[in-house]
Amino acid sequence: MSERTAPTNTVLLRRGEVHSPADPFATAMVVEHGQVAWVGSEGAADAFADGVDEVIDLDGALVTPAFTDAHVHTTATGLALTGLDLSAARDLGQALDLVREFAAARPHDRVLLGHGWDAARWPGGRPPTRAELDEATGGRPLYLSRIDVHSAVVTTALLDLTPGLGPVGDGPLTADAHHAVRATALCAITPAQRTEAQRAALAHAASLGIGSVHECGGPEISSEDDFTGLLRLSAEEPGPRVVGYWAEPDVDKARELGALGAAGDLFVDGALGSHTACLHEPYADAAHTGTAYLDAAAVAAHVVACTEAGLQAGFHAIGDAAVTAVVEGVRAAAEKVGLARIRAARHRVEHAEMLTPETVAAFAELGLTASVQPAFDALWGGEDGMYAQRLGAGRARTLNPFAALLRAGVPLALGSDSPVTPLDPWGTVRAAAFHRTPEHRVSVRAAFTAHTRGGWRAIGRDDAGLLVPGAPADYAVWHTGALVVQAPDDRVARWSTDPRSGTPGLPDLTPGGDLPVCLRTVVGGRTVFVRPGE
Repeated sequence: MSERTAPTNTVLLRRGEVHSPADPFATAMVVEHGQVAWVGSEGAADAFADGVDEVIDLDGALVTPAFTDAHVHTTATGLALTGLDLSAARDLGQALDLVREFAAARPHDRVLLGHGWDAARWPGGRPPTRAELDEATGGRPLYLSRIDVHSAVVTTALLDLTPGLGPVGDGPLTADAHHAVRATALCAITPAQRTEAQRAALAHAASLGIGSVHECGGPEISSEDDFTGLLRLSAEEPGPRVVGYWAEPDVDKARELGALGAAGDLFVDGALGSHTACLHEPYADAAHTGTAYLDAAAVAAHVVACTEAGLQAGFHAIGDAAVTAVVEGVRAAAEKVGLARIRAARHRVEHAEMLTPETVAAFAELGLTASVQPAFDALWGGEDGMYAQRLGAGRARTLNPFAALLRAGVPLALGSDSPVTPLDPWGTVRAAAFHRTPEHRVSVRAAFTAHTRGGWRAIGRDDAGLLVPGAPADYAVWHTGALVVQAPDDRVARWSTDPRSGTPGLPDLTPGGDLPVCLRTVVGGRTVFVRPGE
């Protein structure tokens, strides 16, 4: 995690609603030396008023811990924010029009970069052909990643620039061919463009009340310069904290780069949308079972190496066969180095979408953290969604079983996998609480905890992600409607706290309603975002 010097000023926030387990009825908070110093009632706040450097009148606003997004690709997020974003394209024709407009507007770019197309949502379900892209760009190099970032369509000019690439078909590129063209495309980005994209992504995160992001970098995803540059930028400039994970089996390299773990997107398989997630049974719409990049033996070797080096291990695993390989590998590692050491290391699994009761139980047994993305279900779940297209309705209904994970005692950390799905913390909480499959839903409070404290626990910090004395002063101030407490049957009671349990209230996230608006974000006692007009 980036090192920061704590500010020395003392701030009193008062006349609001402070979401704190230390006092569920708190309306005021004192921050000192970058930490929460006190939370309590408005009347008691008077005792601090003369001894602070600044008083912030909350005027009824809600104060919560800042969110942690546990899976982000920061530079790619910034490039999507500042470049060509096809996620809103309604059909193939509109996507090609957007490519033409972008190419005309960026005449000096060495390689045109875009992201977010999803042919599964278009009439006809067909991605653009290479000839169509060649025409739309006027023959220039173009890289367009699919929304899941596990395949891409490109122009002939980009293929010509990619060294060592053998013959490829006209369809979307996957696996090694995709990695090769992506490396060529990313190498065309100048250091100044990269820094601009990183600043844009971190500023956007701060504007959404996100105080920390877990950067999932790696040699097949970004570059060493991208990774170290981001960590340096986060340490030197105000903004969200950045925790770095480097997805390479070389534990010495991960440590050298300043990563917390040789983890993140260390691929055991690919993604469902690109037919590259590794399954036990074939896809419903393709006569194969996807792609396996690592087997159980490779997983075991990596977990042993990380555990002995004092680093977190972690893997990208989506399909049920990939998750099985992770479980079998971690269990084999536990037999070698001891179960207690494996549990203490808090190794991670990213995505973990296709789980069974047996693999859920194994996650709990082995102390694995599930780093999950509820927006995947919101985007691709349901009877007619992409999951059902790829897997059939029966298997699709088993995906992302958040409630089963929590019941088993598996730690959850919520994230976006941005730019796969947007940075949107309250939307993420809503997606977990109103999962398309009702039996997988969790309470708003549980989802909120997984998206705040859960991200800190995933990096080995149990003392952060909540507003109590001694915790880091990472918090956000929100304009929101009435606060509610969610009952076990998904009903909500409309009061600010539950007097029977002392449970602080949270915003009503019922689908269709407005989400809270971030007014201010503070990281380590430093203000990193203030909404204009506040």
